[in-house]
Formats: sequence, structure tokens, C-alpha cells
Amino acid sequence: MHVTIFRLLAVTAAIALPALLATAQVQEAADPQTARITKAREAIKGLGEGLKEKLLGAMKDGGPVAALDVCKVEAPKIAAERSAAAGLDVGRTALKIRNPANAPSETERKVLEEFAKQIASGADSAKLEHAAVVEEGGKKSFLYMKPIMTAGKPCLACHGSELEPAVAAKIKELYPSDQATGFNAGDLRGAFVVTGKVE
Repeated sequence: MHVTIFRLLAVTAAIALPALLATAQVQEAADPQTARITKAREAIKGLGEGLKEKLLGAMKDGGPVAALDVCKVEAPKIAAERSAAAGLDVGRTALKIRNPANAPSETERKVLEEFAKQIASGADSAKLEHAAVVEEGGKKSFLYMKPIMTAGKPCLACHGSELEPAVAAKIKELYPSDQATGFNAGDLRGAFVVTGKVE
């Protein structure tokens, strides 16, 4: 009786062990990507919160014109700080850009277009994200993107359809090639972008 149970356990273990090992290997292979995604989410949270704090402070102290100055000067600094802290490149991009330095790559443009399509079809923007390992020029890199939605306040003061004359003039002064106006609350404004090397 004991021998039979022992044999049954041995056979069960022999069948189950390869399956368990295969599952462990799959999980192990997935872990680097999961870790990258977690790190990317933390990095954009830091960038988003840092920008929001600076912009709201500027809006409170000097209105939208002051916020534009802060955005021009402080946003790149905050992005650089978050990039250094995360060991990744952290920034923003959009289909309609304000700062030419934030223009999307071809891959980023396709992701933005897909975000726009999904949101237009009723997808919850808060749940959308894109993560992939991409290869260009024989080099692999990690790409993570998360939508940025247009809020009524304070976004529309500088990105809406009806801008105060002083705001419109300041945008023209700081960003002569600006495309980032005409938005409504709830529109896709752009996306946070995180990239990094894949060893």
C-alpha cells in the first residue's frame, strides 16, 4: 500500500515537475519586463507630480503666462531629474507638440495614434499603457508610454481654443511653431514616454 502511494506520488511529481519548471522559467523571463514597467510607472508618476506642483504654483502666483515660463524652463529640468533618478530617459510627447524637442519618433507616433483610437472607442484612458522592447539599428531598447489627458483646469488656459491675448502672445514668443492649442477637456493631450537600454 505504502509502495503504491509512493509510486503514485513519484509519477505525479515526474509529470508536474517539468510543468512547474516551465512555468517558473516563463515567470523568470517575464520578470525583467515587469520590473521595467514598474520602474517606468514610478518615473512618470514623479515627473507628472513634479510638473503639476510647479505649474499650479505658477498659476496661483502669476496666472497662465507665469505657468508658460515655468513650463519652458522647469519642465526639462524635472524630466532630467527624474531620468537621472530612474536611470531611464523620461519625458513627454504628443501628436500636436508645443516644444519641438518633444516630437515623437515614428514608433511613438503610432502608439499615440492607437491611444487616440482606443479612447475614441470608449476605452478608459487611465487603464491604457504601452510597453514593449523595440529594436532599431540592431539595438534593443525598452519603450513605455502612458496617455496624458487634457483637464479642464488648468490645462485649457494654455491649451484650449479660447486663450487670453496675453497667453496667446506668450505662447507665440516661447514656441513660434506651437501646435498644442484647440483642445477640449477630456481630449488626449499626449503621452509620458520612458525609454531605456535593454542588456
